Amino acid sequence: MEIKEYKNMMDQVTKKDPKVYLVQEIPTDRETGQPKIDITPALKYGEIKILFPRLKQMQFTPGPMVMEIKNSLKDFTVDDYLLLYGDPAIIGVVCAVASELTNGKFKLLKYDRRQFSYYPIELNIFQN
Repeated sequence: MEIKEYKNMMDQVTKKDPKVYLVQEIPTDRETGQPKIDITPALKYGEIKILFPRLKQMQFTPGPMVMEIKNSLKDFTVDDYLLLYGDPAIIGVVCAVASELTNGKFKLLKYDRRQFSYYPIELNIFQN
């Protein structure tokens, strides 16, 4: 098997694996450089993809940001997860766009402070 064929095959495998879409990157401690919140327990649900830098904010003209969110989530599927951290306005639009892409079905990860881990919540907003 050629290297190019192997790379293409591996690209297909990783595209099918679930992803965890972190809305905004976690701030780091100025002294240690370590993230202020440990999100490594979320790795058990898939590769973490950061959608936006931590200082990104929704502006008074949200159109460009909505387009940016749609572009960032273009590969989002019902198998993926949202990890909701950051600007609440961006989080709201991320959830709306994810729902639009998956006909109202999407999953998010909720942190359990007692267990120091995440658990999935499956949503179907069109379910009666």
